[in-house]
Amino acid sequence: MANTLLPPEERNLTPEQVEALDKRRDLGHTFLVIAGQFTVLACVLLLWVGQDLQYSPGWAHPMAYYFALALILITVFGIAGLILRKGTPRID
Repeated sequence: MANTLLPPEERNLTPEQVEALDKRRDLGHTFLVIAGQFTVLACVLLLWVGQDLQYSPGWAHPMAYYFALALILITVFGIAGLILRKGTPRID
């Protein structure tokens, strides 16, 4: 009998498909962890961004560029992680 707690598309998977699903979800979890680490880094960079934008001459704003890069990476890894983690989580 199928487990009714699972979504309909996951009820009749073969063992190989279940393994592939677990790998996909593990990769999604890894991406979410990377996004979280970049979030901490972005919080630290935020301490210098205002000073960098105020006092650096011309287009030389390295902390602002690093902060912008961190925000882009947070967005990319966060969305990719959420997409890969979709579905019912396994219980270990």
